[in-house]
Amino acid sequence: MFSIIQAAGWPIWPLIVCSVLALAIVIDRFLSLKASKVAPARLLDEVLSVTRTAIPGPDVVSQLEKNSALGEVLASGLRAINSDARCTEDDLRAIMESTGRIVAHRLEQRLSALATIASAAPLMGLFGTVVGMIEIFGSQAPGGATGGNPAQLAHGISIALYNTAFGLIVAIPSLIFWRYFRGRVDAYLLTLELSAEHLARHLKVFRKTVP
Repeated sequence: MFSIIQAAGWPIWPLIVCSVLALAIVIDRFLSLKASKVAPARLLDEVLSVTRTAIPGPDVVSQLEKNSALGEVLASGLRAINSDARCTEDDLRAIMESTGRIVAHRLEQRLSALATIASAAPLMGLFGTVVGMIEIFGSQAPGGATGGNPAQLAHGISIALYNTAFGLIVAIPSLIFWRYFRGRVDAYLLTLELSAEHLARHLKVFRKTVP
């Protein structure tokens, strides 16, 4: 491996840094975007069941908030009813939407960085190719003489090829994982939105009409 890095020259180092960052982001997003941490399958049904007769107290709402991202959104609606029983349906939806935007921002963290790496890696590889081409032209003897410097010529070719290949090796998986996580986040956001809508309709019986 070290011999490949040495043959690729100094332009390979930014690509290595990008590959390490991309790997770290992918691992972090896999751990953070688990369904159990974002939108547990039975959580909405459990909340609807608990609130069928009364709104739970602050302690239960706090536990729900810590459960998951979906729990955080639903808890904001329950807390709004606990704080003000006269809360209108529009106010209730606005509160849960505000919490949902905060949750969405957290779910989308680092995805833009992964997309940037996917876009920049081929350009970095192209830069390495240009550096290799400069090495190749520099290997030619001045005055049009044939032969030139074979070692410098070989080094220029290796720089060009290794950087081009490594740029694609970094970019393609980064793009694939970015698209995968983007789709996963979008699906979670839809689940959160529909769940909040369902809870808002369910809590209608607990809101008192302003005289």
